[in-house]
Amino acid sequence: MSHRAPLAGIAAAIICISPLAGTAQAQDLDCRDFAFQEDAQAVFDQDPSDPDRLDEDQGPDDGIACEALPHRSSVGVATAVPRPVVTPTRGVQGGLGGATGTGPSGRDVGLGLGLTAGGLTAVGYMVLRRRRS
Repeated sequence: MSHRAPLAGIAAAIICISPLAGTAQAQDLDCRDFAFQEDAQAVFDQDPSDPDRLDEDQGPDDGIACEALPHRSSVGVATAVPRPVVTPTRGVQGGLGGATGTGPSGRDVGLGLGLTAGGLTAVGYMVLRRRRS
């Protein structure tokens, strides 16, 4: 019994995944990461394309990030303001976080391709083995 086909499938999976092993994941920020609306607004203003989806309240995007968060006191003395409990009704579109991307990450694609290559190799091995019998 030949072990070349299964080993080739394992090698193909490792080759597909290993280049993606060092890929850094970007930090996903959402409204829970901020105590005040002004802090979230500062991050939003750095990149108006809004990759963190800080402006995802209901309705059209208005350029105001995390509107449900409390504002800093204008007196200059920080007071402890309890954060309101906000339950989003539309998941990520509620503005309280979630995945930043709209599709699979590079690592997920590599893993899928590696597993697919391994599966196809195993199926090919089984077909060849049956033909020889």
